[in-house]
Amino acid sequence: MGKFLERHFSLVFFLPVAVLSVLLIIYPMLYGIYVSFFDTNLVNKWNFVGTKNYQALISNAAFRNSLSVNFKFILIVVAGHFVIGTILATILNKNIRGRVFFRCILMLPWLIPEVVFAVLFKWILNPQYGIINYTLMNLGVLSDPISWLGSVNTALPIVAIICIIKGYPFVMIMVLSALQTVPQDIYEASQVDGCSRIKAFWHITVPSILPVLAVAFILDTVNWFKHYTMVNLLTGGGPANSTSLVSVTIYKTAFGSFKFGLAGAMAVVVFIICYIMSWIYRRLTDEKS
Repeated sequence: MGKFLERHFSLVFFLPVAVLSVLLIIYPMLYGIYVSFFDTNLVNKWNFVGTKNYQALISNAAFRNSLSVNFKFILIVVAGHFVIGTILATILNKNIRGRVFFRCILMLPWLIPEVVFAVLFKWILNPQYGIINYTLMNLGVLSDPISWLGSVNTALPIVAIICIIKGYPFVMIMVLSALQTVPQDIYEASQVDGCSRIKAFWHITVPSILPVLAVAFILDTVNWFKHYTMVNLLTGGGPANSTSLVSVTIYKTAFGSFKFGLAGAMAVVVFIICYIMSWIYRRLTDEKS
């Protein structure tokens, strides 16, 4: 028995992770795929419909709208994460006074729970007693309060900005960790050759941290493509479905309309889209590398 444990000691650490992965990831995913082929209430109604749920998505206006909203949302949020995260990481990578303190402060949005973050901003943006309207009206910028989260024109941009503030620390830390692995003697040699800081950034820094940027991009895109919590708490997908992400639409379809099969088909399509995006971006970065 002792020799067996000695030979297979790694299994002691691997098995718990494998069991949890099966229970929390693989089984729910397979069950969702299974449900997508049925018209079901998950209790006593299981009518096999084949691919009809997937065919129904083609003419489902709510799903098409949510995909459109989702891609707009992702474009704004991920771009914001990388612009802000990269700039802050570059600054924090320099030997400035109070660097550790600023790292801790800038990490706070990532550490605050999503529910708390959403409720906080919902209070800040409240049209009646929110601090944003109060400040802008006192400064004379606004004459009447604005419902930032209740207007079709402002809801999606405002939600995206809130999500940028919440998520930029992830990209910042990823980029910062990558920057610290780039040898400083390369920069010193480039300065001797008369290379400017901008050229050094594009020709030395970016190629050196490109693998980390690729991983950060994939993780950030997939994470926010399927995001649900903050958007649902801030707007519930409204007004007029202007912030109805795919995740919100899936939830409403399953637990609002009780069309679990159709919701399962939506979830499978979202999984495929996320996988394709990850695969394409990974191939592009591999070719550049």
